[in-house]
Amino acid sequence: MVDSKSKTRTVNTTIGKQPNIGPFPSDQLIPWVVISGVSYYLFHGFLRLNWIWTLTLATWGISTWWVLTANGAWRILSKFLAIPNWTRVRVLYQPILQSNAKKGQKTEKLPTNLKFRK
Repeated sequence: MVDSKSKTRTVNTTIGKQPNIGPFPSDQLIPWVVISGVSYYLFHGFLRLNWIWTLTLATWGISTWWVLTANGAWRILSKFLAIPNWTRVRVLYQPILQSNAKKGQKTEKLPTNLKFRK
């Protein structure tokens, strides 16, 4: 009699994976059809370009869409994010409103003979 704990279980390897149509992700299919249709009507129908230009511009639009919306798009687009430049500065605190206790003290006045350049 074989123990039930030692039996192997078959596992579906496609669970958790994205569906594909050949090498292409299936969630890109509808946008690619829309891009191809717009390219056909715009470049071949309206601008009267030949098929080579129409297909080239449709391919360019499809590849741009794929780069911008694919799963690894953050790898490419994150290179264009500006990294903050942090600088530490120490500034003497000068309150804007004087409290009642400090009203009797002298306040430091700025010199009035400063010249500013325009």
